[in-house]
Amino acid sequence: MKNASIFHGTGETPNHFWFPWTKAQLIKKGYKVWLPQLPGTDHPDIKIWLPFVLKNGTFDSDTILIGHSVGAPLILSILENIKTPIKQAILVAAFFEALKGFKLDAMLQKTYDWEKIKKNCQDITIINSDNDPWGCNDKAGKKLANNLGAQLIVKHDGHFGSETYNQPYKQFPLLLELVG
Repeated sequence: MKNASIFHGTGETPNHFWFPWTKAQLIKKGYKVWLPQLPGTDHPDIKIWLPFVLKNGTFDSDTILIGHSVGAPLILSILENIKTPIKQAILVAAFFEALKGFKLDAMLQKTYDWEKIKKNCQDITIINSDNDPWGCNDKAGKKLANNLGAQLIVKHDGHFGSETYNQPYKQFPLLLELVG
């Protein structure tokens, strides 16, 4: 059965931004969707998030993973640790290195096994903005895309959802179009 998992970012919940809309749209397309509340969202830690997701998620050849902001390095770690390759990953406002002015070191690995990540996902797409206020911008997206040999889509849409910058971003039609 087609299945998708959507992972929120720091300080977010499954009810933020485009997550509920995307879940509803994917269900209409016949997907089983997992949109969990990740533990300790205000202080994300890969040592907590990764085991939680690996234990509770579904990973098979019909799986699609979607991650927003710090959900992107989470997906990179998932792809390094799963045993069965998945169909697709879409990383939104993605990054994999420290962002200036933010303490997210607990979510970032010191190194990534790019070959293993690529081997465990048939199709990876990165969507970043040229005006992301947090630094998850087109430059960060390009570095990630170069490491993964992935498609990079650059928009002018801020962080694709931010309470701090009053960007509600309630729907994400482009994301839905990309789902294979």
